[in-house]
Amino acid sequence: MTVAGWVRLGMSDGTGARYSWKVLRAGEFRLDGGSMFGLIPRSVWSRSVPTDELGRITVQHNCVLLERHGAASESGAPKLVILETGSGDKLDPKFRSLFAMQERSLLDALHEADCKPEDVGLATCTHLHFDHAGGLTRRPRAGESGGALGSVATFTNAKIVVQARELADARAGRSVMTKTYFKENYEPLAENLVVVDSPRPYAAGVVPNRDQQPIGSVELRETMIAPGISVVLCPGHTWGQQAMKFMDVAGNTVVFVPDVMPTAAHVGQTYSLAYDVEPYTTLLSKTWLLAEAAARNWLLILDHEVQTPVVRVRPDGKGWYTLQPE
Repeated sequence: MTVAGWVRLGMSDGTGARYSWKVLRAGEFRLDGGSMFGLIPRSVWSRSVPTDELGRITVQHNCVLLERHGAASESGAPKLVILETGSGDKLDPKFRSLFAMQERSLLDALHEADCKPEDVGLATCTHLHFDHAGGLTRRPRAGESGGALGSVATFTNAKIVVQARELADARAGRSVMTKTYFKENYEPLAENLVVVDSPRPYAAGVVPNRDQQPIGSVELRETMIAPGISVVLCPGHTWGQQAMKFMDVAGNTVVFVPDVMPTAAHVGQTYSLAYDVEPYTTLLSKTWLLAEAAARNWLLILDHEVQTPVVRVRPDGKGWYTLQPE
């Protein structure tokens, strides 16, 4: 399937489409601090990241609402786009209590932004874990049937873009965690799913060196999913994880960063999650992503950052990078 012919390789679409955008806060929750920093000792990461009495750190469901400017005559080009959807509203009280989730979802944030879900024409997520793709579906309302899985599409008029590898792994349950891919988040969307297969940054079977650059430029590995919006694989946390990239009305190249760097505290090269399927691949993905962001002055949006989700990347003078809040 395609989105009105817009799914294709290559960065330039010739439309000049630009987007105004807004970070939507879809609710705070808490995750185990040790798991969120993997091999980094608590004595190191806890200096800058506070925990609660259970050792959990506070994170946020950050999502982005885009509104297209220009390219209005393009057939099927979506006017409103959602990047990332959070955990949604379907989780039971026991599950929500485990993660100390706020009673809030993307639906609340959309209402506050005066946006109706049915007006969204395209949605995509970094990956299909529950805290990123849960908002793709919602609880049925009175008179609605949720079917066997008990959920219905949130964005009834939208195409939903997913990476082929991510969807395959979700359906097969290939994850470090046993409860993170929930069928009720994506199977009810089968008729609206647009499956893309973006080029891998490294050839299959190759084990790159720590400083080895990916195959080809970012532009050659991007997949256009709408005028001015592309996705690029950024594996490590999952094999099919993607970053999303667009140009805004101010001329900034904006990149929504997946769990390769979920918060500003994860800027360190080896600061990966215990949940990652391949921590070494996360290290590689973070290395080239930060190098590109610094060289090209990208504006980054971090998916779980509570305080400063929008940042620029600058060299730190010591061979690595620092983040500057925007």
